[in-house]
Amino acid sequence: MQASAPAYADTGPQVGVTQRRRAIIATVIGNGLEWFDFTVYSFFAVIIAKLFFPTGNDLSSLLLAVATFGVGFFMRPVGGIILGVYADRVGRKAALSLTILLMAAGTTLIGIAPTYDQIGVFAPMLIVIARLMQGFSAGGEMGGATAFLTEYAPEKQRAYYSSWIQASIGVAVLLGAAVGTFVTSTLSAEALNSWGWRLPFLIGMIIGPVGFYIRHNLDETPTFQATTDKTDSPLTEVLRDYPRQTAASFSMVILWTVCTYVLLFYMPTYSVKVLKVPQSTGFIAGMAGGLAILVFAPIVGMLADRYGRRRFLSGAAALIFVLAWPMFVYINQAPSLATLLVFQLVFGVLIAAYTGPILAAFSEMFPAKVLSTGLSVSYNLAVTIFGGFASFFITWLIASTGSTMAPAFYVMIAAAISFFGTRLVREPAYLQNK
Repeated sequence: MQASAPAYADTGPQVGVTQRRRAIIATVIGNGLEWFDFTVYSFFAVIIAKLFFPTGNDLSSLLLAVATFGVGFFMRPVGGIILGVYADRVGRKAALSLTILLMAAGTTLIGIAPTYDQIGVFAPMLIVIARLMQGFSAGGEMGGATAFLTEYAPEKQRAYYSSWIQASIGVAVLLGAAVGTFVTSTLSAEALNSWGWRLPFLIGMIIGPVGFYIRHNLDETPTFQATTDKTDSPLTEVLRDYPRQTAASFSMVILWTVCTYVLLFYMPTYSVKVLKVPQSTGFIAGMAGGLAILVFAPIVGMLADRYGRRRFLSGAAALIFVLAWPMFVYINQAPSLATLLVFQLVFGVLIAAYTGPILAAFSEMFPAKVLSTGLSVSYNLAVTIFGGFASFFITWLIASTGSTMAPAFYVMIAAAISFFGTRLVREPAYLQNK
């Protein structure tokens, strides 16, 4: 059984090269800054745990900190539905401009929040509120950004265009890890815990004016402007008419979100708490993973436009399943910067291979009138369930079982589920005979 792909109008004759290039640049910058703000929290979870969740026990504090990271994911389905419907009814440009302002507000709140020692229980409450704001914003980002870029793309280049969204996540990882490397290697422990940890969040505040300006000055997508059968109830139509497409998208997002939040964002914490290497080591290795995604996601997207989406999706899922266990054994037996670099480079390439064509595959499952809503629903439900609390569950499992291989099991389960989801992908018409 394969998820059928609805007709999808080619915008090629209506859009110039310059306009398309501007769409890619604006999406990469805006999406990258959004992801930087949303995920930099996980890079500094160890420090935030001490300052905002003091319990007298390092493990309990860390569990509370990573649980608060997950709290933001409760709002993602809500934000995905509301902002997805907004994007399908009002426009992609308006929705993307709104999401970036909401993200900036949440990030600013974390960056200036007083600590527990200063205002007591109100300190963790502020962090939770900020994460809820960020989660709401992030919930609408992926669906809106995907709809925006794929609707600007020529018919035979949708995977390449949409792969730049994943490349922008690589930018966010690279930027976040670079800032983390700088502050942890140049500041004293006292300075880092006092004010240095705030620098990434204060840097992230620039997404407000910069991101809004970039997105507000873009043109609405030609496909959205040309859509004459807009629906007043995009969510109802998605659930009623596209349940199979939604289920297929949901299953494939599972591996994507687990790879992102376990193999990329959780690794600095894992490196310090489990591998016992300096915090800067985990950040440097994270930069390698982000760079690999940035470089290889567009390459795989370009290849997927030529040879098909399914072979890359299925092949990458299978390789991640096979390599998860031996790669975690590798870094646990010889924890060092060298082994962590190899780990991040291997999985960076495989994540790029899996995610390079994935958004094109999703966009070909839904028509333009419900595209943002359909993607937002399936994407955010999977991210909330399998990604948001991944750090919490893994930290708890390691502490409870004494096994440092808990992340490998989690990744392998996700890879197995998503592999079967990739088999539901139907290639676009021009690739079906290849």
